[in-house]
Amino acid sequence: MTYSPPPGAPQAHIPGPQQPPPTYPRIRPGLWKRCLWGGLALWVLTALVTYATKNTTLLPTLILLGSFLVPVTFVLWAYEQHGRDLGVGVILGCFLTGGTLGVLGASVMEYYLLHPSLWMFVGVGLIEEAVKLGALMFVLRKQPRLRGMRAGLVLGATVGFGFAALESAGYAFNAAVSTEGIDLRALLQTEILRGVLAPFGHGLWTAIVGGVLLSYRRPSGHFRFAGPVIGTYAGVALLHALWDSTHGIALWLVAHLASTGLDKELFAQGYMPHPTDQQQHLFTVFSVGLMVLVSLFGVGWVRSLARRDPSWRNTP
Repeated sequence: MTYSPPPGAPQAHIPGPQQPPPTYPRIRPGLWKRCLWGGLALWVLTALVTYATKNTTLLPTLILLGSFLVPVTFVLWAYEQHGRDLGVGVILGCFLTGGTLGVLGASVMEYYLLHPSLWMFVGVGLIEEAVKLGALMFVLRKQPRLRGMRAGLVLGATVGFGFAALESAGYAFNAAVSTEGIDLRALLQTEILRGVLAPFGHGLWTAIVGGVLLSYRRPSGHFRFAGPVIGTYAGVALLHALWDSTHGIALWLVAHLASTGLDKELFAQGYMPHPTDQQQHLFTVFSVGLMVLVSLFGVGWVRSLARRDPSWRNTP
């Protein structure tokens, strides 16, 4: 029998079901799309104003907008779709701190350890993937709750995109500065090219090795360098080296097919003297085709890792 208070008696307050407080900020769906299109409009506007006014003080704005637009968009997409429970602070730390430490570490190690050779790109891949992984571990060293494949994929990609944004800013600056003054066309071409390629580079590679690293992380927070972690790191470094080598491999293929007998010194400098129209066409096909193959392999690798983790399909 259910008790009912008599008429006129004060009603007791019976609380309804309470929702637990959210542990992550509520964001409107599609934030990454607004960031992409709004940022692209600002970049185009800045480029037009810079070209019309010849105002060199706008160059830092143009460089930063162009270099950070695509990396930030992809980080927002990853956060919105798969990483809202990881925390905004962690995302910002991985992007800014992790990316900066990665760029600085790579610069120092490549300066002291690398010298021009046929194996230079392998060394670049090994060094840059190692410093990005080390930066990820540094940022997460006091957060043992962050482990598992999904967290590793999202946070590894965030570190990689932070690295890519800062590296692209440096390349854009170098392209803008020439012996004849400021080359705005070279700056814009560099930013467009690197923006288009950004989703298939550093963010993709560090997501792969970061996902495997955090999937083997202990509940205590200690990182385990198990066999799969080492093997994944080596594979990602090789993928990185192949990406950087596509220009040289395409040049070698064209020279081999043309039977030109190139001088080794000219070949090492990365160009073919007096190429024909057919050779230029073949070079473009080979270089673009190799980049597409490396990109497809990397995307397929990430997708295979994501499918292994059920939490990837059940993110908040």
